[in-house]
Order: sequence, then C-alpha cells, then structure tokens
Amino acid sequence: MVYVARWRVILVLFVCLLGAWFSIPNFFNKSDVKAWPSFLYNEQVNLGLDLQGGSSILLEVDLKNVIKDYLASTIDEIRRSLRKEKIGYVNLGNNNKEIYFTLRNIDDQSNVKKLLKKLMGQDVVLDINENGSVKAQVSDDTRKERVRMAISQSIEIVRRRIDEMGTKEPSIQQQGEDRILVQLPGVDNPGQVKSLLGKTAKLAFRLVHPDNRNSSVKSRIPLGAELVPSDEKGRGAKGHYLIQKRVDVSGEMLVDAQPTFDQNGQPAVSFSLDAKGARRFADVTRKNIGRPFAIILDNKVISAPVIQSEIPGGNGIITGNFSTAEARDLSILLRAGALPAPLNVLEERTVGPDLGADSIEAGKMATIVAIIAVLVFMILFYGPVFGMAANAALVMNLVLLFACLSLVGATLTLPGIAGIALTLGMAVDANVLIYERIKEEIALGQAPMSAISIGYARAMATIVDSNVTTLIGAALLYQFGTGAVKGFAVTLSIGILISMFTAISLTRVIILWWMKIKGSTSELPLIK
Repeated sequence: MVYVARWRVILVLFVCLLGAWFSIPNFFNKSDVKAWPSFLYNEQVNLGLDLQGGSSILLEVDLKNVIKDYLASTIDEIRRSLRKEKIGYVNLGNNNKEIYFTLRNIDDQSNVKKLLKKLMGQDVVLDINENGSVKAQVSDDTRKERVRMAISQSIEIVRRRIDEMGTKEPSIQQQGEDRILVQLPGVDNPGQVKSLLGKTAKLAFRLVHPDNRNSSVKSRIPLGAELVPSDEKGRGAKGHYLIQKRVDVSGEMLVDAQPTFDQNGQPAVSFSLDAKGARRFADVTRKNIGRPFAIILDNKVISAPVIQSEIPGGNGIITGNFSTAEARDLSILLRAGALPAPLNVLEERTVGPDLGADSIEAGKMATIVAIIAVLVFMILFYGPVFGMAANAALVMNLVLLFACLSLVGATLTLPGIAGIALTLGMAVDANVLIYERIKEEIALGQAPMSAISIGYARAMATIVDSNVTTLIGAALLYQFGTGAVKGFAVTLSIGILISMFTAISLTRVIILWWMKIKGSTSELPLIK
C-alpha cells in the first residue's frame, strides 16, 4: 500500500488554500471587491503606470538655493562663535558665493582660521589679507557633497509627502544631476500632487519686532529685524510684518502635525515639538506674553497670534483661516519635513487608461496562450496522471504568485508580466527534470515507488542549482535596476520560490495520492 505522509498533505493543502484565498480578489473588478464585507480579504495587485495609466511629473531641484541657504546658516554659526571667542569683526555678510567680514584686530588671524575650518570643513578656501579682510569660500568637494545630500533629501521628502496622500506604489527616482521623476499610477489629476511638491514647507516661529506698528520704522529696518510678507487669509490686502531675524523655534523641532479645529470650529493644524523645541517654546512664550508670535511658512507669515500665556508641553495650534483641505495639506507638508531646495515642475504628462487596458489584454492573451500550450505539451509527453499533476502545479503556481504580489503590495508592470511568463516556463522545467529522472530509474529496473523517490531526490540538486543562479541574477537586477526592471526582478524571484514548492511538493503529493487510490505500485502511468 502506498503511504502518503499526513503532515505533507496537510501542509500542501493549507498553502494552496491560503494562496487561493489571497488571490481571489484579483479575479474580480476593483469596485466589486471594495464592496465586499470587511472580514473578506479585498487587496488586489497594484498595477503600474504602464498598465493602469496615471501621472508622470518631472521635477528640477533648484540647487542655487542649496549653497545660498548653507552660507546663510553658516553665517549665524560664525557670528555666535566669533562673539563667544571675543573676536572683534565688522561687515559680516555673504554674496551667495562666499562669506566675508573684516577683523578689528589682525592678530586674530590664526584663531579665525581654526574657527572657520571647524565650521566649514578643513578644505574651506580662505583668503585673509593684511588689512584684516577675510573671505571664506566653499570648496568644490563640499559643494558637491551639499548638492548630493540635497538631492537625496529631496527624494526622501517627496516620497514621504506622496505616501501621506495614500498613493500606492509611486515610482520616484533621480534623473541626471538635479532632476527627480515621479510616476503616480492611478492618479488622473496631479494638481494636488504638484501643489504639495512645489512647496518648500520651511516652518519657523519668530517674534514680531516691537516697532512693527510704526510704519515709519519700516523704511529704515532696525538691526536684527527684517520685513516678511504676510499671507494671512481673510484679513484684507497682503502687507508685511517686521520680524526679528532670530528663529525662536524651527520646523526641524516638529515631531507631528495633524489637521484639527480651533475653539471657533475653524480648520487648523495642531502640532507637537520635540523635547528641545518644547523647552524653547515654553521659554519664549513665558518671557513674551502680550507680543505677537509669527508663524512663518516658506518666508511668509501665515499667522501672528498674540501670546496670551506660557505654552508648556510643546503642543500648539496653527490657525490661519484655512479650509479643511488646506489644513490637511499643511499637516502633510509639516509631517514630511521641509525641502532643502525649491522644486520646479519641468514636465507633466498624463498617461491615459487606454494604453493600460490594451497592455493588460495583450498580457492576458499571451499568458493564456502560453499556459494552454504548456498544459497540452505536458499531457502529450507525460500522460494524463503525471501531465495533469504538472499542470495542477502550474495553475497553483500562478495562483500563489498573485497571492504573494497582493500580500507584499508589489506593483505589476509589463516587465513584471514578462517575469511571470518566464516563471511559468521554469516551473514546468523543474517537472520535466523530475519526470525524465524517473524515466531513467525505471529504465534501470527500479520499482515504481523507488523510481519516484530517487527521481525526486536526484533531480533536486539540479533544480536548486538552476533556481539559485537565477535568483542571484534577479537579486542583482533588483539591487541595481530601477522602475520596471525591479518589477521584473520581483515577480521572477517570487515565482522561482513558489515553483520550488509546486514542482517538488505539490506534484509529488498528487502522484502518490493517485497511486494510493489505485492501490497499486506495480506500474506507473508515465509515457516512456
């Protein structure tokens, strides 16, 4: 009597049923699946831009502002350090290329060199004249490193902002030296995306200067203050605020921001600060009760409420006559962080769904034809029992593949469909190796059960070798490829791992189960 291990049968059936459960939603319309009860699994495979259409946006990072902002922030550090070291100076400033100032005492040259190299790097280009004038220029290596960091940071922040919108599987990648390509499957109206990506979202809390109400003072701006345009809504024509240059609390100290409503029921944005920001926020509000505290976003005052009392805990609310959508978008921007440089939209394209529908139909037709051809081939060459066992494994391979793609949230593209077709061919190839090995054992005079056992065991090494080498290639494609190439690598890798299970375990259980039903081990229904 043929013995089929119970645990093996249970494991194979469990995996197959689980795969069928997770793959079922992919065979129904998306609208119908979303209407299913909550206890039913309703996630489908995400389709890429080439299959379902969407939007493609090409952005350019304004790198001129990267060095400009770096020099501006470095000036503040130099000013504090010079005062701390009690080094006299005058006319500290920058021209977007270099930082310059004049020493009051020429004997401070050596100390200034050490200080500037500490703040701007050992490779800073210094020019100190005998009259005490100092010029510090950013080196080429530092400039390149700042640009590289700005691009990387911009890509990460763009990704965060888009993820906050709920867009599934966007493709975000660098193109050239200063460009970022953003592809959004299923997004037909990229207006909101452009609005979110176009804002730098640099947030700062700064005190309004005491002379703000004196209009005559604004013609001669006091030392340590600057005019900042107002973007307050619902308060008449836009004007300017006289704001102190010192940043009391910066956006880098923000840890969370959520849309909410103020005490009047108007949309607002609640925020919370980290420990350092909370201490500074409490200190500023305690010492400046009765003074306006400006909330500045992208160098525009969006609100300037008067401090009524100390605000401890680092929690507060930003108001500004927002709409509900504006409050939501602002909270997304603040949570994602500020861009290191502005982004300019160079190109915007909308890919229509017709191209995707044609591609999907062509992919379906190619897959169906390939499966039918393989099914017929296996039955003709290996008989109804062994052929149907391989065919059942092939169908289950496809079912499990879609289940895995749904679970991991992978995106299916045209190259991904090519990866599926290749996987199906490799799955059958494993069964061919096993069956041919069984034929050889039968020809050598082995009993049927012994031939099956030896055939599966000895074909295993060849199957593992071929699949491992293919997996290595797929891993390299995923590591060094981009976009659609990664999609091909993902479907190929998952398909190979699944084919190892279906070709080795599933077919063996089916064949042994058939022999148990027949109650005979004297012959095999395998075409020789």
